[in-house]
Amino acid sequence: MNNSEPTNALRFLSIDAVQKANSGHPGMPMGMAEIATALWKNHLNHNPQNPHWFNRDRFVLSNGHGSMLLYSLLHLTGYKISIDDLKDFRVFKSKTPGHPEYDLDYGIETTTGPLGQGIANAVGMSISEKILSAQFNKDDCKVIDHFTYAFLGDGCLMEGISHEACSFASTHNLGKLICFYDQNGISIDGEIENWFTDDTVKRFDSYGWQTISVDGHSLDELNAAIVSAKSETDKPTMIFCKTTIGFGSPNKSGTSDAHGAPLGDEEIAKTREVLDWKHEPFHIPDSVYDFWNASEAGEVRNLEWTDMMNIYKEKYPQEYNELNRRIASDMPSDFEEKYNEFLNECNNNDSLMATRKSSQVSLDFFVKELPELVGGSADLTPSNNTFSKSSTTFSNENPSGNHINYGVREFGMSAIMNGMVLHGGIKPYGATFLVFTDYARNAVRLSALMGLPNIFVYTHDSIALGEDGPTHQPIEHLVTLRATPNLNNWRPADLVETAVAWKNAVSSSKTPTCLVFSRQNTTPLLRTPDQVENINKGGYLLKEHNDPKLTLIASGSEVQLVLDAANKLEENGINANVVSMPCLDIFLDTNEAYQSSIIKTDLPILAVELGHPNSWYKLLNKNDKVLGIDSFGESAPASVLLEHFGFTISNVVDMAKSLVDA
Repeated sequence: MNNSEPTNALRFLSIDAVQKANSGHPGMPMGMAEIATALWKNHLNHNPQNPHWFNRDRFVLSNGHGSMLLYSLLHLTGYKISIDDLKDFRVFKSKTPGHPEYDLDYGIETTTGPLGQGIANAVGMSISEKILSAQFNKDDCKVIDHFTYAFLGDGCLMEGISHEACSFASTHNLGKLICFYDQNGISIDGEIENWFTDDTVKRFDSYGWQTISVDGHSLDELNAAIVSAKSETDKPTMIFCKTTIGFGSPNKSGTSDAHGAPLGDEEIAKTREVLDWKHEPFHIPDSVYDFWNASEAGEVRNLEWTDMMNIYKEKYPQEYNELNRRIASDMPSDFEEKYNEFLNECNNNDSLMATRKSSQVSLDFFVKELPELVGGSADLTPSNNTFSKSSTTFSNENPSGNHINYGVREFGMSAIMNGMVLHGGIKPYGATFLVFTDYARNAVRLSALMGLPNIFVYTHDSIALGEDGPTHQPIEHLVTLRATPNLNNWRPADLVETAVAWKNAVSSSKTPTCLVFSRQNTTPLLRTPDQVENINKGGYLLKEHNDPKLTLIASGSEVQLVLDAANKLEENGINANVVSMPCLDIFLDTNEAYQSSIIKTDLPILAVELGHPNSWYKLLNKNDKVLGIDSFGESAPASVLLEHFGFTISNVVDMAKSLVDA
């Protein structure tokens, strides 16, 4: 076996899979093969036989279009991705889709493809490692001690999220974060010198990163750079790797032709000649498999850590049990009992308060009971109310802190949080105004796509925020969030619903949650124990009549409005059922029998919500109505805006009467 054969195996598995699929991106795997060899062969601590090993190094392919490089590495090193799986690249329901999709059983740490988010995920993973190591490591037992590595390309660094995440990483001295920039100077449109002329080394110098420049095809230079990066304890490292995209292709290397299309049979044959690869497609010699097999070394490292954990258990049993609870995402044994006591306190609280304040009251309980909760805000902490009585600020002086000041980085914050969840042992929540989900949406979408139990907190939920005007007044945002699969969106009406929403987010949900809170005050609602229990089903009857003429549905602050309107209608001889719908997504997932018991199918419906009406038509018949907003807001006091847009008792009564009379 010649020295280049294991590296060329990565190239030709990628080339052949892309050719067989007749689509994909061969250029990046061909250009980054030496980088992958240096890292995965000589430095990456992982165990293919136990991909869930908690103290493994994390690897993120931020330039996810080069997915065949990752699949080839996973196959060769011993993960449960076979040669047939590689042949099924981009085939429906295969293990090897076009871009990496999170599946830790196969060694895939995160879903990537939207450029720049992978590097932000890696920052989040590194933050979780730093927090957990500060909380659990002892001088004689460093049970949390691993690196996070990321590959990225020119496109990742063009995306604005790379600035948000990378400037943040150096502020927090994430010395365990090591990144490799595939500096090949080519993107889809061709040579990037016409649209990307940043001096990226100076850029990362200014951030405060360690910067190292190497020949990306030199294993010696790459190994030396990684050794240097691992020895730098205070700064994240960016290794700038000058490479040639499509390396080895005689006619397409160094051009955009190698980026996102198969090389073609003729060019592949010529590339085999250039690189002296004498093997048929998908044939890998046993000697190459022997070179790459990481199972034995990975098992040794895994067992060394297990031995350390056994010593840790003997010396520090309380910390051992707590760490394992967090790794397993279990609740404390007495959590339910304490939660029920807290919920009872909420039920007896008769204070007027905005639900953003209700959220802070809830966090005072949840953060105290769940030390894995790490909060944060995109420079809106006093407005989002995310800092609890048990919160301390995460900083270099306090690396065990549980509240992060993200600065004005809504997108970066959300993608960093995804990385924190993916790492494990941490439950993050992060906040901004609801209107700024526009900035964060793609990270929220990837969280839903991966099924991560992340918690996104959004306050200032409607035009009722007032004088800040239409730039800050969300209209279409709830519709957009509710249209996203695997995403639960709560808009609670008072403290009790807020507490239930938080409980669902931290302990029940297997997918991400958006918690949407008001700036305006809400009135505490009276409920029976059964009604409190039914909050968990997303929607429930708050007021029920034996002989109703219609159903009024609302979420958030509008629940009190429709209750008041129902009382006025009753004075006029019209009985109305009132449904509170704090989470439409969960309600729509309940069975038909429950839904029809809450919303009577033979009654007209009027839904009321301070946002775009489109969410509600899933529940309505042709002649039913929604009182919503389908224009942008205005700058004025909340009371003026509510009157202007028709969110008054009299208007709800008039609309209800028209439905009954129709």
